[in-house]
Amino acid sequence: MLKIEHLDLHYGSSQILYDISLAAEAGQVSCIMGTNGVGKTSLLKAISGAHHRSGGKISLNGAPVGRAPSHALAKLGIGYVPQGRDIFPLLTVRENLETGFACLPRAEHVIPDHIYELFPVLSEMHNRRGGDLSGGQQQQLAIARALITKPKLLLLDEPTEGIQPNIIQQIGRVIAHLRDSGTMAIILVEQFIDFAYEIGDQFIVLRQGRVTVAQPRAQFSKDQLVAAVSI
Repeated sequence: MLKIEHLDLHYGSSQILYDISLAAEAGQVSCIMGTNGVGKTSLLKAISGAHHRSGGKISLNGAPVGRAPSHALAKLGIGYVPQGRDIFPLLTVRENLETGFACLPRAEHVIPDHIYELFPVLSEMHNRRGGDLSGGQQQQLAIARALITKPKLLLLDEPTEGIQPNIIQQIGRVIAHLRDSGTMAIILVEQFIDFAYEIGDQFIVLRQGRVTVAQPRAQFSKDQLVAAVSI
């Protein structure tokens, strides 16, 4: 579903990512791991078009995306849940979800029932303002908003950050359900190693903006993952 070849990224004169190559397949969770500051969020921004890459190629479902802006990539099927969630605090839950309609033809401007089945709390609070939700509820809203766009590729940037354990478990079940549907590739940036190892199918470890490890789960024990991330 996603193929990245020799991607570089700069912020001004500072290079953040170096020669990144990886692939993510539908029906799998690809975990991007590493300590703070190694370029994980920058990689998701490059994939989503939120920050233009300096070099390299990105293909979605076999088609090059060129240097399309983020709104065009969203319409092509890239759903992005950023770190910090970035919901609209003064809009209601329903209105936040409806912002995803911008990626869809008018005939599909309907919130599907399965969104509320995945996140029942959103049905209970659909008239409440986004800013009045707890952190865990806001995270569920941010993921649901991305799903409204019917993504082929779902990018999740640290969805467990600052979230209570019971909500982490629910988010894990949702990610596993989406993976098992086989219709989308999922890229997960995550610091919580136990969570990532439980649902991940492949692990890509970054260090100083470079890929140092790229292994399927079957060839990578949790202890090896801890060691690779800690180096």
